Amino acid sequence: DIKQVINAGGNIVDDTIINTLLTDSRRINNPAGSLFFALDGRRDGHEFIADAYTAGVRNFVVNHRPDTIMPDANFLVVADVLAALQALAAHHRKQFNLDVIGITGSNGKTIVKEWLYQLMSPEKSIVRNPKSYNSQIGVPVSVWQINETHNLGIFEAGISTTGEMDKLEAVIQPTIGVLTHIGTAHDEGFESPGEKLSEKLKLFKHCK
Repeated sequence: DIKQVINAGGNIVDDTIINTLLTDSRRINNPAGSLFFALDGRRDGHEFIADAYTAGVRNFVVNHRPDTIMPDANFLVVADVLAALQALAAHHRKQFNLDVIGITGSNGKTIVKEWLYQLMSPEKSIVRNPKSYNSQIGVPVSVWQINETHNLGIFEAGISTTGEMDKLEAVIQPTIGVLTHIGTAHDEGFESPGEKLSEKLKLFKHCK
């Protein structure tokens, strides 16, 4: 039950099957099966609920209900929409027993992910981040792709300040860790290179 997983008020109709986590109202290709997360970014995601509704989306995660009346729309109300997205993806990840490679570092994450994919895809059914979807939003959207056909995951995680990697580790739950390189990218988000390294290494705290 999605409502319980994300600790939400409101409801989703019992027979609704959600197979797409939607964070951008401009990229809707499965409206009936989408759950739209009204995230705060450069713009408030609540501003785009009407657009998503017009495109056919009926299920939304919000931190407040819109003023406009939208017949047949289901609103799950949470305190933190991003945390709800991450919690739902982490719950999904837990349903699958597969090895997952977690990749982090200042540079080279995407190219190492793609190298590993090319090397192992002849023998493995692999799920991985599209492009460089390695952010607080991109990682949960990527992990949501896991299904019963996969026997290996390869996910990269990028951070820009302290406190972020614990959240991504909980979503990816890697069993194998790869650290690419520690350079100067995002230095402004950390007090020292040592702090940055310590933060990145949190991705591997449960790796075997």
